[in-house]
Amino acid sequence: MRRPHYHVYVVALDDRVWNVVRFRRANPNHILGRPFVYVGMTGLDPDVRFDKHKAGLQANRFVTDYGLHLLPALYERYNPMRYEEAQSLEVELGIRLRALGYGVWQA
Repeated sequence: MRRPHYHVYVVALDDRVWNVVRFRRANPNHILGRPFVYVGMTGLDPDVRFDKHKAGLQANRFVTDYGLHLLPALYERYNPMRYEEAQSLEVELGIRLRALGYGVWQA
């Protein structure tokens, strides 16, 4: 069996992302002052994946345009894991952060 090598990761997004209607509509319960983030999963090291986003390679537009840096304190303890676990945790983490008032985008 392959060793677990999938990761969830969280990217801090610039506050200007709130000006994008699609992002605002996806986050009706955002609490003023809470961070804006992108939550993803990858088979790569999160640092490498973030660099690819910023370079526009297999990238999410919000990370390319508004991504500031990774927030390892929100995900490091979970990694690495198997594919199915990462898929599930990506969704759960997004839900948890939204419940805390974060503005969240997931692909």
